[in-house]
Amino acid sequence: MIKKNIIIPALLLLCSSYISAQDNKQGSDLKREVTLYNPYKPSISDAKKRSFLPDMADTLKTKHNFSYNVTAEPFMPVYSVSPLKAAALLPDPLTKLYKSYINLGLGNNFTPLAELSITNERSKKGAIGFYGRHFSGNGFVPLQNGKEVFDGFMDNDVSLYGRRFFGNSQIEASVDYTGKTRYAYGYDTSYTDYSATKKDVRLDYNNLGGKVSFSSHTVDSSEFYYDFDLRYNYFVSASDLFEHNLGITGLGKKEFHGFYVGSGISYDYYKLPVNILNTGEYIFSLSPFLSKNKGPWSFRVGFNAILDKNMTSDTKVRFYPDLSLQFNVVPSYVSFFAAMSGKLERNNPLKIISENPYVLSDTLFKLPNTDHELIFSAGLKGNNGVGGNYLLSASYSSVNDMLLYSNLISPHGALNPETGNHFLPSSDDAKILNLHGEMTGVITGKVSYDWEVNWNKFTMDKNEYAWNKPGWDAKAGFKYNLRNKITAGAGITALGKRWQQVRELNPAGISDTFETPVHLNLNLSAEYRYSKILSIWTKLDNISVKRYYEWAYYPTQGFLIMLGFSYSL
Repeated sequence: MIKKNIIIPALLLLCSSYISAQDNKQGSDLKREVTLYNPYKPSISDAKKRSFLPDMADTLKTKHNFSYNVTAEPFMPVYSVSPLKAAALLPDPLTKLYKSYINLGLGNNFTPLAELSITNERSKKGAIGFYGRHFSGNGFVPLQNGKEVFDGFMDNDVSLYGRRFFGNSQIEASVDYTGKTRYAYGYDTSYTDYSATKKDVRLDYNNLGGKVSFSSHTVDSSEFYYDFDLRYNYFVSASDLFEHNLGITGLGKKEFHGFYVGSGISYDYYKLPVNILNTGEYIFSLSPFLSKNKGPWSFRVGFNAILDKNMTSDTKVRFYPDLSLQFNVVPSYVSFFAAMSGKLERNNPLKIISENPYVLSDTLFKLPNTDHELIFSAGLKGNNGVGGNYLLSASYSSVNDMLLYSNLISPHGALNPETGNHFLPSSDDAKILNLHGEMTGVITGKVSYDWEVNWNKFTMDKNEYAWNKPGWDAKAGFKYNLRNKITAGAGITALGKRWQQVRELNPAGISDTFETPVHLNLNLSAEYRYSKILSIWTKLDNISVKRYYEWAYYPTQGFLIMLGFSYSL
């Protein structure tokens, strides 16, 4: 280490001495001279450049020719078959049926309501049951002179029925009773000295009947379907006038080469008191038909031939077409239908009192049958797209012997003076144009609605107007259901103007005609279901501004409120 420190400085000193000696030697012999004219300026000479844009058009075209062959070979996948386990089909749970049902209610004007229904439990062998209903009213209404009269009524219905199931058929039987009581309380108030007791104006009607039916309940259209009914009714009026009715009805149909072929047959015999008619009345009808339903369209071709022996000594032969066609314009939403038909309407006493219970008793059994000679109808129907269905139709009918009712006035009668409280039926030929519309549906699953409207134009042969028949009528209803616990409903009905006729038994004939105004009516209802077997309900009917006259001189009770409950066992 010490030697290194001494040698290195010695070498450096020797080199520096040698360099100094060389410089001194050269400097003594060489002399140079440098002359500077301008400072040095570096520069680059200009270069000429060519500038152009590229041409994007491709002038080179290449044509590709492809050729290929496909060789099809079957693909045979490898699979293994394993048995499927049989599906277990379980029936839907059946709702519990209760053996009996009772409904009781009471309203103002002492209006009681009672219903009772008793049946056996669900059975594969058959069913047997009993149904009874009583509804009556005991109110008073003011007439045009301000005098209040009793306008009570009573309806009783009783039915004992049974049904027995066999292989592909069943037999049904029932015994029925219907009783109605009305009071002819309305009269022309210009006769101020008229005052009648309840007994004088009371009208009682009773009908006792029975029915036996034997029918098949097969659901296969290729099997023969049949339904035969045997019935008997005995009707008696307040004046002890009666009518016996024995009838048999049959229907058979079967599919044949893609068509449905069948026919109906019926025979009704009516026996009246000898002082009214000493021979019996009957109606015999035969109605063969052929129909076909091919999905989007269907049709029916047939006729109805009738032998009608009524109040006359001669038997009338009537023939009605039975033609109909229907096809889908827009499936499920728009279907067009058209039909041409006719019918015979039997004006038996039980039907007449359901229309007008104040008809004179001795004329109740002497009425002609109404002949709907020809009925043309056409329209559209389908799903309205808002949870319901709709129907729009128009019809034109030619009707013979249409029944009309007029108040009868005969104050000078020796035994039974008439002051307008009874009605005299009459018949007239008419042409009827009807426009009809209806719609039903559900809104938000809780609110349901339904409405219906009719517009009628009557062209009468003898009478100026169709007495007591409105030119139009409409109704609309809404129902609210909250989890099947609380239900409520509201309904509005409207009747157009009607013309009434008052007839007087004198050579002059008609005594008076007058028009009744448009009438609007509101009905409300509500029910609270405390449990599956107990519920409480209330009804408010006939809520209107003005009192409604059902017939001339006959005001209705007006506002009615009822409260009741129903119970199941």
